[in-house]
Amino acid sequence: MPVDPSAQVHPEAQLADDVDVGPFSVIGPNVRIGAGTRIGPHAVITGHTHIGRENHIFQFVSLGAEPQHRVYKGEPTRLVIGDRNTFREYCSVHRGTTIDQSETIIGDDNLLMAYTHVAHDCVLGNGITMANGASLAGHVRIGDFCILAGFALVYQFRRVGTMAFLAYCSGVQQDVPAFVRSSGAPAEPHGINSVGMRRRGYSEDEVAAAKQAYRTIYRSKLRLDQAREALREPAEHSEAVRVMLASLDAAQRGIIR
Repeated sequence: MPVDPSAQVHPEAQLADDVDVGPFSVIGPNVRIGAGTRIGPHAVITGHTHIGRENHIFQFVSLGAEPQHRVYKGEPTRLVIGDRNTFREYCSVHRGTTIDQSETIIGDDNLLMAYTHVAHDCVLGNGITMANGASLAGHVRIGDFCILAGFALVYQFRRVGTMAFLAYCSGVQQDVPAFVRSSGAPAEPHGINSVGMRRRGYSEDEVAAAKQAYRTIYRSKLRLDQAREALREPAEHSEAVRVMLASLDAAQRGIIR
């Protein structure tokens, strides 16, 4: 039976016919859930929450609850989740606020491990791994294929670029450029995520170009605006450098140093 008799599914909720809802889970009236999604016992899904296909929501997960923000006054803000994501035990994701885009967005193929938290108005890309206890404050942007190790924390309004790696207990107070590995609190840069780049199919030439760009950003004693300009020419010949430069161009509050 797809929906356990003990689950409380509001009659106005829209669930695909094959959605599996476990015992004692609660699903609110403004929730939409796509085909193939599995929901474990004691999960709570509320608010204007749209969940795509083939997601796996484990026991005790909370999705779409009101944001933890004093400005929120009950507006019908949203949580939008893509396809094939996994939310492990005690993961919590809050919907947006009207002071930003009014929605929290999570892409496809992400793994959010136990006790992770995604606050209001965050935007997550695809293929991201958040290990146990990693947390995002409000308005954070996380690029595709990033890894946040256990208990990594990202300060509000910060951006973490594509395929960046945040080590255990990193405290990110400024933006992290694409492909950069960081650790510490406050987080500091420690080279390029070359292992991750190779796993994603980047050639050795592209890895070398990213390492050279890293040296331009962090070893040349250039200001951030100067480093941006220095990378524009090599970005014409390297996809990896283009991605790094785009993350620098998007940095509005400085980058980790």
